[in-house]
Amino acid sequence: MNHATPTVRLTAAQALVRYLASQFIEIDGKRVRACAGGFGIFGHGNVICLGEALYAHRAALPLWRGQNEQSMAMAATAYAKQKLRRRFMFATASAGPGTSNMVTSAAIAHTNRLPLLLLCGDGYVTRLPDPVLQQVEHFGDPTLSVTDAFKSVTRFWDRITHPAQVLQSMPQAMATLLDPSDCGPALLALPQDVQGWAYDYPAAFFEERTHRIRRPPPDPRDIADAAQVLSRAERPLIIAGGGIQYSKATAELVAFARAHDIPVVETIAGRANLVHAEPLNAGPIGVTGSNSANALAARADVILAIGTRLQDFTTGSWTAFAREARIIAINTARFDAAKHRALPVVADARLALASLTAVLADYRAPAPWVEFTAAQKRAWDAYVDDNVSAVTTNGANRNLSYAQVIGVVNALCHERDRIVTAAGGLPAEVTANWRTKSPGTVDVEFGFSCMGYEIAGGWGARIAQFESEPERDTIVLVGDGSYLMMNSDLYSSVLTGRKLIVIVCDNGGFAVIHKLQVGTGNAAYNNLIKDCRDVEAPFAVDFAAHARALGAAAETVGSLSELRDALSRAKAARTTYVISLKVDAHDGWTTEGHAWWETGGPQVSDRPAVVAATRATEGGRMAQRPGI
Repeated sequence: MNHATPTVRLTAAQALVRYLASQFIEIDGKRVRACAGGFGIFGHGNVICLGEALYAHRAALPLWRGQNEQSMAMAATAYAKQKLRRRFMFATASAGPGTSNMVTSAAIAHTNRLPLLLLCGDGYVTRLPDPVLQQVEHFGDPTLSVTDAFKSVTRFWDRITHPAQVLQSMPQAMATLLDPSDCGPALLALPQDVQGWAYDYPAAFFEERTHRIRRPPPDPRDIADAAQVLSRAERPLIIAGGGIQYSKATAELVAFARAHDIPVVETIAGRANLVHAEPLNAGPIGVTGSNSANALAARADVILAIGTRLQDFTTGSWTAFAREARIIAINTARFDAAKHRALPVVADARLALASLTAVLADYRAPAPWVEFTAAQKRAWDAYVDDNVSAVTTNGANRNLSYAQVIGVVNALCHERDRIVTAAGGLPAEVTANWRTKSPGTVDVEFGFSCMGYEIAGGWGARIAQFESEPERDTIVLVGDGSYLMMNSDLYSSVLTGRKLIVIVCDNGGFAVIHKLQVGTGNAAYNNLIKDCRDVEAPFAVDFAAHARALGAAAETVGSLSELRDALSRAKAARTTYVISLKVDAHDGWTTEGHAWWETGGPQVSDRPAVVAATRATEGGRMAQRPGI
């Protein structure tokens, strides 16, 4: 090393943390740290060296202690989503099970293209004390460890085997975390000995740096090709994905749609791109969508897909669109833009929409198509009005359903409250029945469809929300199955003063999979609690009592009117508030608006109903677009 270059002697862990604390980002003209801190549970694999480094920077990089490594990384992922990928948090765990617990969370971030920095303890590079506590030994490859399991669910992966590697690895990790085209989780495996090894680092490495999120401009030739196709459309349709929010292009989307009279449908990730009152908002599309959106998709001749990866719940397993429909895909990620024989426009959504508007000039969709959109929207609105009602159109009382609960929350929430839900039946019900009051206020985690994300993600979202809108609420909708799977961050939210409102919809087990099971001819088995092995009398969990034991305020309600009153009390409360109620497991589902979904099935079975369902599934494939 050139000794004329100023250096500072630090451990690998100290250098990593100091570098992280020196990275800033410019957001709407304001300069803040790119990393907002992190979540950590300490063990022998990260407490002595990394813990020492984090303590020294606790003011710049505050550390939040969760109750489970998986839920902490989920919280960090939800924070990044709330911040539209412009800030991120890290999650650290010890070697062994603490680290392996975070694989699922990494998969959520990876699937949803969200930044998450994982700092994981690892074995010893020297191997002198091997085998060590919590080491997973591979007989034929001693270099393998638990951290290798993350390679399929991270965008960037590195094991630091010498402290000098921090100089190369940290800038690459940062680039991945902040790159709109390649965004995703980054993992640094930190061997326990290397964490404490020292090195003379160039002082310049720790100089403050301000990042800016790139906006890749479109190639004018791609825009020209897209405009040529779109200008000839008789029935154009925009599919708006989550990438529009990450681009901060919701206003530009509305302006573009209005300028050209093109209806817009939303993906699950793109829910809350448009407010419900927008005339060109034709509803959610796909398997958990709306009759209105799916009717448009089936007739559209040109589909402009913006910021979406077009997963099967959007495309109805590729049966939702006319076979001859042309697809134009605008996406910062080349991988997503080039899918499914689309005409790709690899670019930032905001810049692409501006360029496309300039070239399209005065093109407007034909009036009959606009009128058809309006009629479909009116019909779907009428259906949702009825679906969220406690009584039928004939005045008969309905059993409590997810849709009714969603209707109450929707009516009473503030336009800037944040709604969080994830796996099970609630994502479908929220997607279909929610009426957005303000853009960017809904987080339905359905990319990886991960049970347990709800409360943990709500805590992370609340931490993010508290930074800018502390007076607003984060409202979590969770089923009893997900609640029982991961609920300990209720305690985290109480402990940290980051209030949540959690509504537990108890339908007696995994009811939505029960619905899929019996709907495909199978016997009811192992989904509802009453159908599980050796259950003589299903035990009803007192969710309110459990929540109170974790420090939350809580109550159980039995009707929609009681729910309304309880939600008002919850919004007035100063601490986390849990409301529990039972909902119908059998007949309380939204029945309209569903596109076909390929789920497979056994071609041989002793149950005729199963064989018939499998044949129906195979028949449904006839409608899939060819060449996909």
